[in-house]
Amino acid sequence: MYKTTANFGEFLKRKREEKQISLRELARRLEVSAPFLSDVENNRRAPLTEERLATLADVLNLSEAEKAEMYDIVGHQKGLLAPDLNPYVNDRPYVNAALRTARNLEANEDDWKMFIEELIKRKSGDN
Repeated sequence: MYKTTANFGEFLKRKREEKQISLRELARRLEVSAPFLSDVENNRRAPLTEERLATLADVLNLSEAEKAEMYDIVGHQKGLLAPDLNPYVNDRPYVNAALRTARNLEANEDDWKMFIEELIKRKSGDN
């Protein structure tokens, strides 16, 4: 687990520059204008739509960890659940029940780490 302090614009600009893609080229591939994308990078506009985030992840060839970070930043910035988790949570009412239970019991990071480790063990067959 990680914590990030970057906002989406900073994340986007850093990743774009790491991949050595010009602002204009990325804008073209995302099918937005360069001024619009510049505004996003400079936090004058909200983060991209979920569809464009998926395209961005492909264009920048983001790793799974980088994609998770990106979605977490967007969710945090919008005050919502990370966009990539919405379908999973919405399709499984028991996830909401689990989250409410964790909230009501004030589960902390260690509790969640133990839960994740146990789930990984069960799914990998290492009971």
